[in-house]
Amino acid sequence: MKKDSRKSPREWEFSSASLSYGKANVKIELQEYNPQLEPRVEWRVGGRSFYSTDCVKCFTDLKFSVARTAIYESGEGAHALKLASPEHLAPVFLMWPSRRFVVDVACNEESDKGCVAEVPLMDGSALPFFSEFRRNVGAPEELAFYDVPLHDEWDLFRTDVDVAQAQKPYGSVKITPSEAFEVEYILERNENGRVFKSAANVSIYSAEDLYNVFVARTFILKNEFDEARKAGLLGGVDESCGLLLDNSPEASAPAFRVADEPARHKILDLLGDLCFAKPALPKVRLEIINGGHLSHRTILEKVLPYALQ
Repeated sequence: MKKDSRKSPREWEFSSASLSYGKANVKIELQEYNPQLEPRVEWRVGGRSFYSTDCVKCFTDLKFSVARTAIYESGEGAHALKLASPEHLAPVFLMWPSRRFVVDVACNEESDKGCVAEVPLMDGSALPFFSEFRRNVGAPEELAFYDVPLHDEWDLFRTDVDVAQAQKPYGSVKITPSEAFEVEYILERNENGRVFKSAANVSIYSAEDLYNVFVARTFILKNEFDEARKAGLLGGVDESCGLLLDNSPEASAPAFRVADEPARHKILDLLGDLCFAKPALPKVRLEIINGGHLSHRTILEKVLPYALQ
């Protein structure tokens, strides 16, 4: 992380590789506390306004896509703005729901097709962001929640396989009401007899409950990493950006920061995908098997209307 000592203590920067680029940068500004103003996280791309959480109704105006990370877009042509990988930074704002922040993600590429910006990956977790926020912002506050009296469930299907495989669900999502935010997340991979599994169950009632999620690093299986590199993806990633897992039978167990770190990181991604729209948590219990950014987006579309009530 890079800090500029000439800047105000209320403004700081993070720099590292991102998923696609060797160097990415984001600047965070903590604005003066004013109880007369609504709490807000204002996201900017290259200094230009992109999205502000005090206008949640505007969130659906953003285009959404996935390429191993969440990608949001606004505008057209030379004025288009594209923001990728906010999911590890966005959950940190859950800790201070009454404050106002400005997040400016530097452009990595600018052309007649607009500006493309990615949030720095840091060590692949939310921990570097949280640690710096804790020093600059102060003690975490009481978390913000909203009621979601929703019962729903659905199966998940793959679109990148043959017809026979595509007809078989590879995962599922179930939503039920809860007193807080609860998640049971299960990951299962079985390819050519090589089995990978990770599972975590997390209940979030307070800021303290978030820590063991924030420390969990992003991960990728060795075969998936090789395939992504062949496809021209993950150009900025190196060994400092997360966990490279080998799911072969002879592979030794990696040194995890917390038990079932891969599943906990999927919960971190889920938190980021849900609270990028609004730094508050739905009161739900989620049971997710083999989810990802697309299924997280579907969950958000189902719960976000309740945040507007």
